[in-house]
Amino acid sequence: MNVVLLEPEIPPNTGNIARLCAATRSTLHLIEPFGFKLDDKQLKRAGLDYWEHLAWHRWPDWPSFHKQLPAGARLWLIESHGTRHYAQVKFQPEDYLVFGRETAGLPKKIIEQHRDRWLRIPMLHASVRSLNLSNCVALVLYEALRQQGFSGEVL
Repeated sequence: MNVVLLEPEIPPNTGNIARLCAATRSTLHLIEPFGFKLDDKQLKRAGLDYWEHLAWHRWPDWPSFHKQLPAGARLWLIESHGTRHYAQVKFQPEDYLVFGRETAGLPKKIIEQHRDRWLRIPMLHASVRSLNLSNCVALVLYEALRQQGFSGEVL
């Protein structure tokens, strides 16, 4: 699986997601600009000593990332207002799970280009507008891995 963070802002979220990706053998794609420096102490602390086990790529911007995608790559955009529930789709091992900035989500232009793959995590309380980014990534990534039978699980 591939996890894509577009312009992440909060170092501990990115560190937690890096740790999650290392544990699940998922590739992490970080797309600039970042709201922090990659040598940030909070980023490293949240990722613990798992950074050396992480497959990750740094991209200067969305067009650079998008240009390198293999033909037929499936991008799933995850936001609070997506048109489909994240558990209503069938994920494939090489899919890309795309998440936007903590404070602004994904740009409308990107959503419009991929509207048929715009997913949401359901909220059950009207006064709570969103979940923590690292929690969102964990929910969707583990659903995708569950659908694939947790292939390669270490017991």
